[in-house]
Amino acid sequence: MSSVDSWLLDDPTEAPTGAHSPGWKVLVVDDEEEVHSVTQMVLQHFEFERRPLHLMHAYSGNEAVELIASNEDIALILLDVVMENDAAGLQAVKRIRDELGNRRVRIVLRTGQPGQAPEHEVIANYDINDYKDKTELTAQKLKTLLYAALRSYRDLVTIESNQRGLEKVIEATASVYEQRELQRFASAVLMQMTHLLQLRDDAVYLKAVPALIASTHEEHRLIIEAGSGDYQAYIAHEAENVLPPEVVADLREAIRQRNSVFKPDHYVLHYASSSGVQSVMYVGLDEPLDIFQQELLELFCANVSVAFENLHLNRDLEESQKEMVYLLGEAVECRSNETGSHVRRVADMSYFLAIQARLDPAAAELIRIASPMHDVGKVGIPDAILNKPGRLTEAEFEVMKTHATMGYEMLSRSNRRVFQVAARLARDHHEHWDGQGYPRGLSGADISIEGRITAIADVLDALLSVRCYKPAWPKDEVLKYFRDERGRKFDPDLTDIVLNQFDTLLEIRNRHLD
Repeated sequence: MSSVDSWLLDDPTEAPTGAHSPGWKVLVVDDEEEVHSVTQMVLQHFEFERRPLHLMHAYSGNEAVELIASNEDIALILLDVVMENDAAGLQAVKRIRDELGNRRVRIVLRTGQPGQAPEHEVIANYDINDYKDKTELTAQKLKTLLYAALRSYRDLVTIESNQRGLEKVIEATASVYEQRELQRFASAVLMQMTHLLQLRDDAVYLKAVPALIASTHEEHRLIIEAGSGDYQAYIAHEAENVLPPEVVADLREAIRQRNSVFKPDHYVLHYASSSGVQSVMYVGLDEPLDIFQQELLELFCANVSVAFENLHLNRDLEESQKEMVYLLGEAVECRSNETGSHVRRVADMSYFLAIQARLDPAAAELIRIASPMHDVGKVGIPDAILNKPGRLTEAEFEVMKTHATMGYEMLSRSNRRVFQVAARLARDHHEHWDGQGYPRGLSGADISIEGRITAIADVLDALLSVRCYKPAWPKDEVLKYFRDERGRKFDPDLTDIVLNQFDTLLEIRNRHLD
């Protein structure tokens, strides 16, 4: 038996455990074929954390660097020093760390010529994790070395994974108050927490929503608000539609009992907020949770529940404000014997035009909310003028024109963004692109974009609607009118959107028929 055999084969190996998990990649780098074959023989049944080894082989420093470049998940390199030249191994270390930037892989130098590369100099000058003389590396010591190196690699991978998860959490906090972004934030935190606690990746957080008795025999619908692993794709779905029946059964048991449910392979955490809103979280387990893990999961569930509850309350407030704006706009329209649906049609068409004009979605949404108030100044116009069936006299028309300024003065008293937008569009929606409009005779881009957009939506709906002084215009006449008024009354770019997207605008308008 050679000396290579003797420094490895002095200890029997254990029997395989039959694990089928992906193997730990270990790269053996040596120019002696015998080193590769004996290392393979000694480590053939080695396992760490129920995962076997996957040995890879290189016979020079250059070949090792190429393999590392194409396999970033190699955990450990057993690296000879003297190969194609006397410092091939040391040169490979430099390239792996500096050129490839791989700081994760563990590197152990094995040399049969320790005098060629003195240990204290190598350890001091090269980013390696251990240095072994081949003659001292018995089979047992090799296995001990692998346990230590793989454990170190595992911890580095965990730290990097946690760092990436934390980065996702931090990124998501920028817009956490948006419904979709809060769900992404909660999912990122959930994923990060399962990694920290070394739980299964598949976890899901659900909110219990009271069900309509007519639609289901259950008291609550379970809506997925956040998920990690395979469950991340199911956000906003109902549990019954996407989750396994046995999981749904345990979730419902936790809701009925208003208590957490513990099973050998999973944990269902129940939480009820101060306002009575219930939520549950399902986490798959490989082993029972300790007290610290349970407390951390409970803290997550409690805080996310409060965040979602506050978000939904905020959404309810926003929707109430929108409805108040619509009701105000409808009240004005009803006073002028026009249908209240007009303001809803103007709102939706204004939003569409704003999006097509490439305005920021948030700005487009503000225009949608504010546009129903475009004629609020008409509350100051006498009924005799406002509802006159015939043509207005010149004096009457001058009175009618004051509604734009009155609307601006009423709305501009508020510092809220939506009312500032509403004030501008109330003032400017009768201005003309060529400067012949009122109340200020502005032209071109001097007219606010809100006013230009609302002007088109308002006129488009008015032409297509029956009024006390006219019938609804046919589609062809409306198109001809906008072609004729392009660059005169209306912004030419916005007019092009109307001409090119007319059928879509009609579909939007038809959502709120009189």
